[in-house]
Amino acid sequence: MNPVYLDYNASGLVRPEVQEVMAKALADNGNPSAVHAAGRRARARVETARAEVAELVGADPTAVVFSSGGTESNAQAILSALAAGCERLIVGATEHPCVAEAAAVSGAPVEVLPVDANGVVDLAWLADALARPGRAVVAIHHANNESGVIQPIAEAAALVRAAGGWLHVDAIQSAGKVPVDMRALDADTLTLSAHKLGGPQGVGALVLKDGIAAVRMLHGAGQERGLRAGTENVPGIAGFGVAADCAARDLDQAMAHVVWRDAAEARVVAAGATIIGGAVERLPNTLFMAVEGWDSPQQLITLDLAGIMVSAGSACSSGKVKPSKAISAMGLHALATGGVRVSGGWGTTQDDWSRFADAWVTAYEKHSARQADRLSQRVKEVA
Repeated sequence: MNPVYLDYNASGLVRPEVQEVMAKALADNGNPSAVHAAGRRARARVETARAEVAELVGADPTAVVFSSGGTESNAQAILSALAAGCERLIVGATEHPCVAEAAAVSGAPVEVLPVDANGVVDLAWLADALARPGRAVVAIHHANNESGVIQPIAEAAALVRAAGGWLHVDAIQSAGKVPVDMRALDADTLTLSAHKLGGPQGVGALVLKDGIAAVRMLHGAGQERGLRAGTENVPGIAGFGVAADCAARDLDQAMAHVVWRDAAEARVVAAGATIIGGAVERLPNTLFMAVEGWDSPQQLITLDLAGIMVSAGSACSSGKVKPSKAISAMGLHALATGGVRVSGGWGTTQDDWSRFADAWVTAYEKHSARQADRLSQRVKEVA
């Protein structure tokens, strides 16, 4: 049987429409800063993509600054907030490592915003923290990359506004899976990444609220209105634009995953799994589960041999046997080494979700039987 890819939260499969526009851009490669015909065509591709990306999140095209990806854009957002007068950072406990690490090396004091047992940020704690001296930049992702839990951004924004702070929203996982409107979220800065939408890897964007200025991290010529030096990645940016346009078009289709995911979820729960963040609003494509006593790497290898590709959580931590950051932050320490994240996308079918459930339940039953045999053998040895 064909393998099943269910790791879209790590990197989505590249859409055919994206491959097509990128191939055209590669075949007609001009520098978008040049004034000749090839340069003008390249510039048109960049500006078309800028408008498509802006439309996905309800922003003005002039607010979009293209980058090498979410990591760079998140770092630029944090540095921009500090340059604008913020004196301290408040970072959600389940934020992506690129946000947490950028905050840690920024030189500013960092406070960790706790989450509850469902992975939702503690707004009462945030209100108290914002009342303390010093203007704060608050970094909260719209949806967690591991659990898919959606955060109460608008409510957090109201607290940040009242305190005169700066709100940065990492919308990399949520854009294209649920509606994202920067104005409704009331974020000062928002970040996106193409490869989560079915676009290419290596291209992302920082989106700025009206009147917000960004600092330059890369110095050189005046690309991206002087905010990001270096010749633009025209094929990647063109692909990003088409991916954003397709994602906006397919938002209703993305919601179909809820029924498919929930059916698979019911089967793994019946077999003994615990769903992480299952009691609150989540991304429709994401199932994050764990069982005590069966480590993530063992589950991933077993599923991969069955032709099912999933992950243990953040792809940026793949290969590292360590507890899940999201599960640990929720206080579910006994489950932290057994997390498995299943995430669908534009190319996923109902059958893919069913095949995952079949493979996992079968594997877990075999694992449990082996554990029971080992226990029985130990009892006999002691006797």
